[in-house]
Amino acid sequence: MAIIPRIEEFADDLVNIRRDLHENPELGMEEIRTSGIVADLLREWGIETHTGIGNTGVVGVLNGKGPGKRIGLRADMDALPIEERTNLSFASKNVGVMHACGHDSHTTMLLGAARYLAETKDFSGTAIFIFQPAEEGLGGARAMIADKLFERFPCDEIYGMHNWPTGELGKVSIKPGTAMAGADFFDIHIRGFGSHAAMPQISKDPIVIASSLVAQLQTIVSRNVPPTDPLVLSVTKIHAGAAYNVIPSECVISGTMRYFDLEIAQMVRNRIKDLADGMAKSYGVEIEIENQEVFDVLVNNEDLSHKVLDIASEVVGSENVSLRPNVIAGSEDFADMLKVVPGAYCNVGHGGTVPLHNEGFILDEGILPIGASIYAKIIENRAAV
Repeated sequence: MAIIPRIEEFADDLVNIRRDLHENPELGMEEIRTSGIVADLLREWGIETHTGIGNTGVVGVLNGKGPGKRIGLRADMDALPIEERTNLSFASKNVGVMHACGHDSHTTMLLGAARYLAETKDFSGTAIFIFQPAEEGLGGARAMIADKLFERFPCDEIYGMHNWPTGELGKVSIKPGTAMAGADFFDIHIRGFGSHAAMPQISKDPIVIASSLVAQLQTIVSRNVPPTDPLVLSVTKIHAGAAYNVIPSECVISGTMRYFDLEIAQMVRNRIKDLADGMAKSYGVEIEIENQEVFDVLVNNEDLSHKVLDIASEVVGSENVSLRPNVIAGSEDFADMLKVVPGAYCNVGHGGTVPLHNEGFILDEGILPIGASIYAKIIENRAAV
């Protein structure tokens, strides 16, 4: 492992920053404290700082010692609506909110790179540090782009990374080309007719209808898509009723689709509507669908993906970098930035083994100087003309 020595020297500072962020997590578009800390540190280090971009986003601009390319580095800042159960001494103080995806570490690693580059300025070109709000399905990347992120802070290339709890610290992987799924979130509202539970013949029971519809939805993948084409359709919530002896009037089915092919995604949207319309006609009820196209498919630039691995190998060693053969069904709104600016998104492994988005997720803080070093070396390598 060849962590940049200066970053290694202030690694304890990174741990302290990360633990403070972890203890005080904020949901998407509510990252007031987090963005304030980020902005204050950037200013303290002499970095030109801009706030309020896409609501709570922060951008830092640092010029190097000579002309070169403008390279963007992005980290997300938001937490998840999860009650933490780690028993850490610095566990979340905010009830029902937790950094269960490690965005506190992403923010910290980018801050570490910013501090180092501000101290040394041993690079050509310009570093653009992008601290993004609301990655977790709330459109933070799109909000920053709509706020003219790339018009105000043009980037020739852009890079991001995500911690990966593989149990192996410093294993860096990337999938060139199509790498992560696009995603829709859907809510299906069934409006039937309620009754006393002892007189179900009077009702148009939305729970029975929902049960049938959930089963039908599972046939979309199994009977419409070749098994060689990756696609996920998951129902994750069913909400109805409030009493043992009442058949409710309404039921809401919610879930997500994860896809890699735009034509398949549109077919699924059409099939959901067809099945819902048929069920509504069969049972004599009203069914309404609300669909949100939340994430685009993440596509890494082929050439820049290989460049990232070459750079990462300078930090973790060539034996610890690899091209990932498989796509990931998870989604990431960095995809929206990659649609505007060429770049790449990699995963960095750490010693944790509890999965992301779990209330027991614990980050191995050994990843902090590793990620900061990789980010810094991306600037030193890619910003040169």
